[in-house]
Amino acid sequence: MNITIHASFLPHNDAEASLGFYRDLLGFEVRNDVAYGGMRWITVGPVGQPGTSIVLYPPGSTPGITEDERRTIAEMMAKGTFALLLLATPDVDGTFDRLQAHEADIVQEPTDQPYGVRDCAVRDPAGNMIRIQQQKR
Repeated sequence: MNITIHASFLPHNDAEASLGFYRDLLGFEVRNDVAYGGMRWITVGPVGQPGTSIVLYPPGSTPGITEDERRTIAEMMAKGTFALLLLATPDVDGTFDRLQAHEADIVQEPTDQPYGVRDCAVRDPAGNMIRIQQQKR
């Protein structure tokens, strides 16, 4: 089989703030921006990797969930426990410095983990946990 990851979904609660984080701060390109029914879906991805995308979606658009579930999702997003994304960079310290200089919500400074990677963690504007690992050379 030849299977790749095409897109992952992360919830957002403020499209412009999410664009500011993923496009302007992380340098991802916007691949699609769709508004429908007062909601907005934005597809972003790393430059030079057209086959890998992140779809930033309004969590209220999920069909079949109750108001209690929507409330729970909003609470989990605010705590950074609803969704997680793991990114990689050749320079985690430089990436962290850029995130910190732009006042990203820092969760963990670059750290050598006991499981063999160096990484840091931030939250995006919706509260999603973003871990960034140093690529091994």
